[in-house]
Amino acid sequence: MLKKLFLGAFMLTSSIYAASEVNIYSTRHYDTDKVLFKMFEEKTGIKVNVVKAKGSALVQRLESEGEKSPADVLITVDAARLYTAKEKGLFQAIESEKLISSIPEKLRDKDNQWFGLTKRARVTVYKLGSGVEKELSTYEDLADPKFKGKIMVRSSNNEYNQSLLAGMIAHHGEEYALNWAKGVVANMAMAPKGNDRYQVKAIANGIGEIAIANTYYIGKMVDNKDESQAQAVKKVKIFFPKFENGGTHVNVSGAGVAKYSPNKENAIKFIEFLASKDAQELFAGGNFEYPVIEGVKRNPIVESWGTFEDDTISINELGKNNAAAVKIFDKAGWK
Repeated sequence: MLKKLFLGAFMLTSSIYAASEVNIYSTRHYDTDKVLFKMFEEKTGIKVNVVKAKGSALVQRLESEGEKSPADVLITVDAARLYTAKEKGLFQAIESEKLISSIPEKLRDKDNQWFGLTKRARVTVYKLGSGVEKELSTYEDLADPKFKGKIMVRSSNNEYNQSLLAGMIAHHGEEYALNWAKGVVANMAMAPKGNDRYQVKAIANGIGEIAIANTYYIGKMVDNKDESQAQAVKKVKIFFPKFENGGTHVNVSGAGVAKYSPNKENAIKFIEFLASKDAQELFAGGNFEYPVIEGVKRNPIVESWGTFEDDTISINELGKNNAAAVKIFDKAGWK
């Protein structure tokens, strides 16, 4: 009898504990995310516990923890990381009419194991007054010899470049993608170095004329405490290229429910919250990203860049083609 009472009390306590928290593993490191977590806590009464680390570290941690993992939600950036997490069996499929109806199909996993929550476009940035904008058109055109010595871009080990090339593979195949990568290498102003902001600063200071960068980095440079960034971004402008048979390349940050989530219902509620209109405005706008659902007000700086049409390629395809992209970069000599 005592044993039954003990077990009953244990199960009740566990149930109350499970109903009151959600454990987040996140690679995002933005102050606005903290505000969102607080909003979720106040709205639901569910406590948010957060573990932050790089994407590869969190994936390794989930793998090593296995069934004992306390993680309920994994938030990470880039199509390849989301794809890899799924391939490693770290997510589980969930049923959520809210997520399926609000997030476009091309921005979520086909098996509903992860969902894109913010978008970032990978674009070209040109130096004002250079006149080079008259020649800008498609991503494919960046391999044209007319841009020799003009392109600044970071290294091939960067996941955003890998996803861009994965998009090229999806549109044209691996042979074309290899020739394109070789063409861009031949047009580089210097060997790849630094992050996206470094590329923008370089063209602003006369090294090359075109930078390949994610839009949200441009937003982060505006009114930056680092005077070199704040001044550099005043000298450049964004141009939204398209693939010849598609639109502007976009990538995502996204989330999925962990395979062994001890608080699955809370995890689903949390992801649904991040996909709500109120949360999207802060989640995307606070980091100069684009919301994934319609009717959400954009950050004024993001709005000032103008509009573009998303590429037709599914984020799933970008993850699927990542391994091929890495090999092609190596063959092309893209360091």
